[in-house]
Amino acid sequence: MNMTTQAQASPKLDAINALDRDAFVAELGGTFEHAPWVARTAWTDRPFASVDELHAAMLRVVHAAPPETQIGFLRGHPELAGKEATAGTMTDESVGEQASAGLDALSPAEFTELAALNRRYLDRHGFPFIIAVRQHGKQAIFEQLRQRAERDSGAELEEAIRPIALITKSRVEARSAC
Repeated sequence: MNMTTQAQASPKLDAINALDRDAFVAELGGTFEHAPWVARTAWTDRPFASVDELHAAMLRVVHAAPPETQIGFLRGHPELAGKEATAGTMTDESVGEQASAGLDALSPAEFTELAALNRRYLDRHGFPFIIAVRQHGKQAIFEQLRQRAERDSGAELEEAIRPIALITKSRVEARSAC
């Protein structure tokens, strides 16, 4: 049996391919944080032969957007352990992702440092720091934030979109698998 089921079509993917635009957006609009326009635009590329193809179409939408739209898209993402986390307004996916790296259990000193790093990054680049937290430990996240806060904003715009591909891949797979 082929072990790459996520790359193959499934009954669920067939059903997604058959959805009208509004239903497609209702099903997949939340996979890209607060950006249902990604799913709305990707819908025109149906039918998708695989979940990988569906995800790639959604990423193409993000990459094809003008820089001001990309920046607005990035601004829809929560800061790490930021105001959305303390207010309880993050998406369930973001809550789980941040908790996986221990960002929901920071010491007071870590919380203060992370808040300062988040502010420095946001002030420099105009959007929150984005990283695929499930692939990093807490200390690695802090180090990446320190380093990336000092980068050129144009390069950082491109860099900030890279982890979104990793983050959204599992979200699209979860919503499209059998």
